[in-house]
Amino acid sequence: MGTNKQSFSAPRGMRDFYPEDMPLRNAVFAAWHTAAGQHGFQQYDACVVETLDLLKKKSGDEIIGQIYDFTDKSDRELALRPEMTPSLARMVAARQNALRFPLKWYSIVQCFRYERMSKGRKREHFQLNLDIIGENSVLAEVEVISAATRALESLGLGPDDFCVHVSSRALLTDLLLKLDIPADHHPATFLALDKLGKISKEATSELLLTSGLDRSHVESVLSLLAIKSLDEANNILGAPTPASMRLSDFFQFMESYGLSDRVAFDISIVRGLAYYTGIVFEAFDRSKELRAIFGGGRYDNLLGDIGGNPAGGVGLGFGDVVLAELLTNKNSSIGVPNTADTGVGYMSEEQKPAAISLSLSLRQENILVDLALHPEKAKTFFSRADRSGFQQAIFIGPDDVASGTVRVKNLKTGEQQQMDLA
Repeated sequence: MGTNKQSFSAPRGMRDFYPEDMPLRNAVFAAWHTAAGQHGFQQYDACVVETLDLLKKKSGDEIIGQIYDFTDKSDRELALRPEMTPSLARMVAARQNALRFPLKWYSIVQCFRYERMSKGRKREHFQLNLDIIGENSVLAEVEVISAATRALESLGLGPDDFCVHVSSRALLTDLLLKLDIPADHHPATFLALDKLGKISKEATSELLLTSGLDRSHVESVLSLLAIKSLDEANNILGAPTPASMRLSDFFQFMESYGLSDRVAFDISIVRGLAYYTGIVFEAFDRSKELRAIFGGGRYDNLLGDIGGNPAGGVGLGFGDVVLAELLTNKNSSIGVPNTADTGVGYMSEEQKPAAISLSLSLRQENILVDLALHPEKAKTFFSRADRSGFQQAIFIGPDDVASGTVRVKNLKTGEQQQMDLA
């Protein structure tokens, strides 16, 4: 009769972080915290469980197929948050009359999505969220991208490693109207174009046809993807529009920030979420082998859609999964496991008080100390110290306690020096 073998793997799409995995995660979080703080963002947080009704208001009923939803013991319909923006909008709307705008808020949170996994996509991930709410200036878009770019730079990634691709839904709307494509077809057109690159051009054409566009309109929509510059877009429009002028201002500001080599106009950037209304952007590695590193854009209707007072905003989401892949591909030294500086061991219980006293004294000097928890032979201790990656090791025996001194061994060079027992 067979036995069911217990699986010790994390649930599909979820991750465990062993001690050797934590230095990379901590380095990423530190880069996020520092970059957000340098740009004047204030940290906030929210509950990991949201009401299903809030998520439906933002994304529609189709969100149910993409999230972990459940009913609690009081029959309330809830879900694990798939992203932070609905929670942010709820929090702002709750205190909208008391808050001072514009808000510059950031959070680092864990999000959950029940969807098909692929390279760079898990069913849970950590994400930096940067949002500026109540500000119409295009400097808001520039600031969130500048902060995200600063985080990448602090992790050793420069203009040769990534590029932020930028477009505008408002500009694309202008172009579609110029092609005589009715406004009621624009949402479906945006969704189809957002899938381009993930699916073939032929499959995108079929999606557009299914949405109700005729074949000539489909060909016109796909022809827009040949636009390579803002000037080309203006030539089709006949004259600059408010949307194209806003993009022009954006690129000028990016040049002022010294970031012009990190951004590029890309008409194909649409973003799948329906609440984006203006400039949108996605950052990719230069070879475009991975999914987007971060993405976001302007949303002007989100607060009003959930019942708050209308207030424009810009948001950016920056996940840890693709970033970790990018750093690994670059063979980055970031994430090398941290170890204690010094290992302290002792031969018998009689030397334990001296080992404890020495360890406490060293820790007062901000030296990272790993104190042995039981007596061991010198050979066993030094073998363990080598494997643990300590920089130096101190082993206390009876003679050391009697003399009041110990030998500190440099485990890389083998050199030893005397040190007084405190």
